[in-house]
Amino acid sequence: MSTTTKPVNQKAWFLILPMLICVAFSAILPLMVVVNYSVQDIISPERRVFVGTEWFAAIMRDEELHGALLRQITYSFAVLAVELPLGILLALSMPAQGWKSSAALVIVSLSLLIPWNVVGTIWQIFGRTDIGLMGAALQGMGIEYSYTGNAAHAWLTVLLMDVWHWTPLVALLGYAGLRSIPDAYYQAASIDGASKLDVFRYVQLPKMRGVLMIAVLLRFMDSFMIYTEPFVLTGGGPGNSTTFLSQFLTQKAVGQFDLGPAAAFSLIYFLIILLMCFILYNWMQRVGTQAKEGGHE
Repeated sequence: MSTTTKPVNQKAWFLILPMLICVAFSAILPLMVVVNYSVQDIISPERRVFVGTEWFAAIMRDEELHGALLRQITYSFAVLAVELPLGILLALSMPAQGWKSSAALVIVSLSLLIPWNVVGTIWQIFGRTDIGLMGAALQGMGIEYSYTGNAAHAWLTVLLMDVWHWTPLVALLGYAGLRSIPDAYYQAASIDGASKLDVFRYVQLPKMRGVLMIAVLLRFMDSFMIYTEPFVLTGGGPGNSTTFLSQFLTQKAVGQFDLGPAAAFSLIYFLIILLMCFILYNWMQRVGTQAKEGGHE
């Protein structure tokens, strides 16, 4: 008895060919250029000297990098610690259906439509003590607020600005997760006499785990690469209090024109983001698995 194998249609590869070409030009080729620059000392456009891993070793010993990395990690985890619970709370408080739901979605999404440089300008004005609503209010309360002269005030202002700008993203993702929960779960919880806290803990939060994982990864990656907003608002100051890794990289590449060290640092920067996202993802997966096992028990 002979069996005939159906020929495989390879024409589908032509459908993804444009995407592969775009990825090659937008990601792979630039990455290859950065790798090439990271192992060379570019003296002039015509003269380059191969230095191997010298720039990587120099960057890893840089004290300014250590400070910027510490500020960046602290800032990114502060963003997650504030925006995640605040976004969940906002999603829970939004109407579930009707015109109020549509209006709430539009209003919540407004801050996401504002360009990053405009956000920095808005908060630059908002924090002024003469004409800014927040700055003048704090001054009137007797608080000597100055985001340009006080390092703690500058850091908190950048954090508050990010919370205002990006918490709606977490809220929209959480809202989508809530709307995907079947009504049968709520009916079963009502029959069992579960409180609102029990419904949130055992029904809503587990069902939102997938979208919350996306929210955590998106917000962590974006906050870890933040540049425009603090640059417009504080310029990285006062001192280096709001100089994060992206600004440190820009100073190396553009300000000092050290292309070799900047390329080496950009690769280290890339690997740090990948490593942190990998750790966060696996941690959230483990927490979700433990929660499921506990629920089955």
